[in-house]
Amino acid sequence: MAARSRSNPLALAVLALLWERPMHPYEMSMTLRERRKDESVKLNFGSLYSVVDSLVKHGLIEAASTERDGNRPTRTVYRLTDAGATEAIDWLTDLVRTPTKEFPQFEAALSFLPLLGPDDVVRLLRLRQATLERTLAGLRAGMDESAAMGLPAIFTLESAYEIAVLNAEVEFVVGLAASIADGSFEGVPLWRELHERAMAGGRLTPDELAEALASYAQPPP
Repeated sequence: MAARSRSNPLALAVLALLWERPMHPYEMSMTLRERRKDESVKLNFGSLYSVVDSLVKHGLIEAASTERDGNRPTRTVYRLTDAGATEAIDWLTDLVRTPTKEFPQFEAALSFLPLLGPDDVVRLLRLRQATLERTLAGLRAGMDESAAMGLPAIFTLESAYEIAVLNAEVEFVVGLAASIADGSFEGVPLWRELHERAMAGGRLTPDELAEALASYAQPPP
């Protein structure tokens, strides 16, 4: 078996589905959507077929049979190989055990926040808060629905995790917006001054910026 990258969670999803039983790609897609796994793993037909082809190439799954429904094209049913079963367990074990550095877009936005003015940032953060709270309400409703259906918690862990992460983000966003708005966030006056100068076309040179930062850093007499 050739070495392969473990960068695409959709490949793990395919291995997990075929662990249950042989399936053709269309059934894989429908099963993932019915179980709402497409909310945790990015899914589209084009990428799914590419993943299936790659898993076949690496000996992790293989064609088991073909089937035809009426006038529809023939579908290939795939099954898990022994190597695929080992890969699924090893991959999942590594994902659960080992934290990895991810690059969320909001983190990138925070790293470049001085490009915006403090007042604009407060407004945008409060809009983000409203969106996050709507998302949380939908997730909680889905969890309540699953519980009412008697679905064990093990099958909704991804939603529980997302709720925990979003709760933490809401708390961060609310606190950041409040501290910028009331001026308790360190450096707001300097941030406001530099942004206003930039908007007026008076961007500081690197030396002027360094001087302004040094001046701000000096303790008052």
